[in-house]
Amino acid sequence: MMMRGIQAAAQLEETGASQSGPVLRRLMGYLQPFWKELLVVLGLVLLGAFTQAAGPYLIGRAIDGAIAKSDRAGLNRTMVLLLVVYLAGWVASRFQLILMGTIGQRTLARLRIDIFATLQRLSLRFFDQQPAGDLMSRLVNDTDVLNQLLSQGLAQVLGSLFGLVGIVIAMLALEPRLALTSFVVIPVMLVATRVFSNMSRRAFRDTREAIGDVSAELQEEIAGVKVAQAFNRTGVNQVRFAQRNAANRDANVRATMVTSAFPPVIDVLSTAATAIVAGYGGYLAIHNLVTVGVVVAFLTYVQQFFRPIQQLSTFYTTAQASLAAAERIFDLVDTAPDIIDPVDAQLLPPVEGRVVFDHVSFNYGRRAAANIPSSTTASSASTLVLDDISLDAQPGQTIAIVGPTGAGKTTLVNLIGRFYDVVDGAVRIDGWDVRDVTRASLRSQMGIVLQDSFLFAGTIIENIRYGRLDATDAEVEAAARAANAHDFIMRMPHTYKTRLGEGGRTLSQGQRQLLGIARAILANPRILILDEATSSVDTRTELLIQSALRTLLKSRTSFVIAHRLSTIRAADQVLVLRAGRIVERGTHQELLTRGGMYAELYRRQFRDEEPFELVRTA
Repeated sequence: MMMRGIQAAAQLEETGASQSGPVLRRLMGYLQPFWKELLVVLGLVLLGAFTQAAGPYLIGRAIDGAIAKSDRAGLNRTMVLLLVVYLAGWVASRFQLILMGTIGQRTLARLRIDIFATLQRLSLRFFDQQPAGDLMSRLVNDTDVLNQLLSQGLAQVLGSLFGLVGIVIAMLALEPRLALTSFVVIPVMLVATRVFSNMSRRAFRDTREAIGDVSAELQEEIAGVKVAQAFNRTGVNQVRFAQRNAANRDANVRATMVTSAFPPVIDVLSTAATAIVAGYGGYLAIHNLVTVGVVVAFLTYVQQFFRPIQQLSTFYTTAQASLAAAERIFDLVDTAPDIIDPVDAQLLPPVEGRVVFDHVSFNYGRRAAANIPSSTTASSASTLVLDDISLDAQPGQTIAIVGPTGAGKTTLVNLIGRFYDVVDGAVRIDGWDVRDVTRASLRSQMGIVLQDSFLFAGTIIENIRYGRLDATDAEVEAAARAANAHDFIMRMPHTYKTRLGEGGRTLSQGQRQLLGIARAILANPRILILDEATSSVDTRTELLIQSALRTLLKSRTSFVIAHRLSTIRAADQVLVLRAGRIVERGTHQELLTRGGMYAELYRRQFRDEEPFELVRTA
């Protein structure tokens, strides 16, 4: 009865949200692999429902058949049978909860894997726009809410539903007049259910969104705590977090106010039904139309009739929160990546390393499409991050990319690995359009060293081996020696087995860079990207990094983004970007002789370092 009201409410469409029916069906689809275990649960639920219905009947029989006739032996037999019935019900309830809890945890594990797999396949464009804290909230907080539904709620609701059915059948079979009289409160109950379902659905969706905002704010503040302390903005951050936290509090208070009003309504209806049975049943008993045992049994049935409904109302609260959480989870899982492998994508064979940009244009604000006409691109040229970029990097060449902040340097190299798709033109490697090959086969032949090399919270050897998981310890050590990282590693407490903190923050910036270079050396890529790999280290550490980079750059097609020009002197080609266009190209010496933008950058940014540069590059 209760679920009919919930299902009716679930069919109401609300602005900005999916209907709860499809969400619930999809969630139940995750239980399908465990159908055998669910059949056992169903059997236990049916056994529990039978014991619920049998108890009051045995009590009524004991009153009319044993107590009224002073049959002590019959009373003892009935009491023993009643004990067995209740014991069987307890065992069935116990094991169904254990089994359902196991099924629920296995289901949640599978759901978390699906969420994580979605995060892994989504492109950088998605993460550019989505707060990391909100994603963490969906993976952790929202799945924890589902834990209550799958591990406990479903077993309880099944027991309540079948118990309710059993009680209704027993009441109708025992005395139809009393049964129908006690059911007069059901229409009121259905109306109340419909009203509360509409109110609580929206309330619980607000709570899930609010906790997502809190998680996003918390993640951002933890990541930026050093900056906040440096600029003395911790007080401002506390005020801002308090506002988010207050919004979360208010959303949960509103949800609690809605849901807490429902159980008292059920209590009132239960009391009314009990009074009706007592009055009408007493009238029938006085006129010898029913026995006292039947009236007592009915009073017990009425209490049991509303107990499952009370349990269902509690489950309803959990279900509303769970469906709101499931909506957020499925919204994430259903997010379509804007960069996917074509159906007929080919495996990129081992490449020599020729990289060609053929009139490439790109805009972060639009999804890429291979067939956008040039006229469309030209019409939005003012918003393009890269505009009509053409270059030809031969195998083994080093291409240096310089320019002011925001010129599009990092965007250009991101297109090589197809982290984004061009909106016009094409990027080709050995003649293969990067959109026609699988991303895995493309990126397996690339290596990237970023300005701040990211290290995982594992050991040093695990972080270096991340470049090639099947590498031996000897190969890892050889890569570390080539990167000039071996000496400082050997000074660590447990050498290569030393565990690093989150992000490798126990190491210096330069040490993290050396480990990132060792990782790239171990991967042995044909195409290498260095994104300002030496811009944030001191000159002594830069010497070590430059020495490691000379090893890394050998025989590889390399794209080097640099503010410090120490690696650019030997580059085969230097590209100068400004506002998304290549405004100059040539060798280091050619561009200095030309006296254009590159020469000006060199004079302004590296005048003081020139004597040192000349000495160490001699």
